[in-house]
Amino acid sequence: MLPEITDRLRQGMVIPAHPLALTAGRRLDEIRQRALTRYYLAAGAGGVAVGVHTTQFEIRNPKFGLLRPVLELAAETAREFESKHGRPVVRIAGICGSTAQAVAEAEFAVACGYHAGLLSLGALAEASDDELIAHARVVAEVIPLFGFYLQPSVGGRTLGYGFWRRFVEVGNVVAIKIAPFSRYQTLEVVRAVAESGRGGQIALYTGNDDNIVVDLLTAFRFPTPQGPACLRMVGGLLGHWAVWTRRAVEMLQDIHAIVEEGSAVPPQMLTLAAEVTAGADHLRTPADLMG
Repeated sequence: MLPEITDRLRQGMVIPAHPLALTAGRRLDEIRQRALTRYYLAAGAGGVAVGVHTTQFEIRNPKFGLLRPVLELAAETAREFESKHGRPVVRIAGICGSTAQAVAEAEFAVACGYHAGLLSLGALAEASDDELIAHARVVAEVIPLFGFYLQPSVGGRTLGYGFWRRFVEVGNVVAIKIAPFSRYQTLEVVRAVAESGRGGQIALYTGNDDNIVVDLLTAFRFPTPQGPACLRMVGGLLGHWAVWTRRAVEMLQDIHAIVEEGSAVPPQMLTLAAEVTAGADHLRTPADLMG
């Protein structure tokens, strides 16, 4: 992965999970699909995630054959934006299925210019931790990995601390999207990264739509054999941010400013946290709340 892309991932950004635009006849609407990508980048998103849940997993079905054109459209549009504005766009491709399918998807994503693969393990529901780690290692040989803890209620599977502690040892893991919608399971992932000593190398992104603001404001502190470790989630990879994206960008900027200043978290941010979870984040920004 290019150093500037790695640096941007670690600094933290808004990464919307890209939806799928269809015509009334339920065919890919290329004009509107490109328009969505341009909208996200114009709104200030640092990147896009394509071929993940919001794009619909069904695009992989041979009956529809949409995975390749959808990934190509987003990549082409992102490159056009980069050429015009001189700002790099982080491109994340969803990677699904058995090892053979995942490798094929990873190879195509790399050929299209994607920087990392968001690795879904939902298709490996019966696999052991050993099998999951072996799967991740094979895919990581093709593309840098963006780990993905997807809540079981929407097709994911429970992945314990033991799995994540081993997963973060896979050399080509660059980030993790934490989206189990559980405080305890979220803490297991962050603790695994902290105890691995790779907290400075693996960027943590929230996918917990029920706790976005608090995830981003929290300093997660753990004792480790190397001494206390303090980690933060630096951004979000969220379907939630596929709408009102400019507001999400402003919110993340305000949160980063609070963190960088080391100031106390204003009580109004807790009000904002509840509003975001309720889906009203388009109504007011942190600046509005703080007068």
